[in-house]
Amino acid sequence: MTEDSQRNFRSVYYEKVGFRGVEEKKSLEILLKADRLDIEKLCTFSQRFPLPSMYRALVWKVLLGILPPHHESHAQVMMYRKEQYSDVLHALNVVRFVSNATPQVEVYLRMYQLESGKLPRSSSFPLETEDEVFLAIAKAMEEMMEDSVDCYWIIRCFVNQLNNKYREALPQLPKVFEQYLNLEDSRLLNHLKTCSAVSKLPYDLWFKRCFAGCLPESSLQRVWDKVVSGSCKILVFVAVEILLTFKIKVMALNSAEKITKFLENIPQDSSDAIVSKAIDLWHKHCGTPVHSS
Repeated sequence: MTEDSQRNFRSVYYEKVGFRGVEEKKSLEILLKADRLDIEKLCTFSQRFPLPSMYRALVWKVLLGILPPHHESHAQVMMYRKEQYSDVLHALNVVRFVSNATPQVEVYLRMYQLESGKLPRSSSFPLETEDEVFLAIAKAMEEMMEDSVDCYWIIRCFVNQLNNKYREALPQLPKVFEQYLNLEDSRLLNHLKTCSAVSKLPYDLWFKRCFAGCLPESSLQRVWDKVVSGSCKILVFVAVEILLTFKIKVMALNSAEKITKFLENIPQDSSDAIVSKAIDLWHKHCGTPVHSS
């Protein structure tokens, strides 16, 4: 048995007995032991494999710039991050914008608004669309992260990444989605066009909220691994795979309103399979990009 076939045999065996990704986990641990973390290699790993839950927060913090590459600085930098978190929270309490009764995700929103100079005059002012997006992402992130300081900083930097790095790419995703759906199933796309549904699909839910509130967090975090590490294009393939998975249901619906309503509330039990197939589809069409959008 050659070395490659031995490795493949081991991988299949690991997967069958519930140790999927054992070798990948070891590879990541080697990367994380380096004195200076290699950002490019961590990006490549995150693009190719799902991150183990125990390392996800650390890898995301490094890739989002919350922590520096140097290991020895991590404790001190996180101490500064914690102090800043406490100072901003204290300021909001002083001006009575938040209290102990304020839901945690709203606290995160007010902290973000204060730090970005967008805090409204009153907490009773109606929320802007971008605030609703922030809250949806924060609610999902809260389910993924155990520590509130980590959670706030990751939300903050994730949202900033969407607003800055992906600012030009995100508005193009509906058109890119249409192109790839046409490649995968032109009949399905034609049905959407016949129903005048293409322009009414839940693009904000898919591409602005990055499927927060659409997919359960256990599936969503595997998508966000790719977004954090450099590709918002993965979002297109999740959307395409949702349509392919529920093709029979969608083809049976004959109005844009019914199709959109269904897609906004898809059954949750297929989510893991949808994400796995979406990642395969993404790799098929795009390879394993490191920093592409």
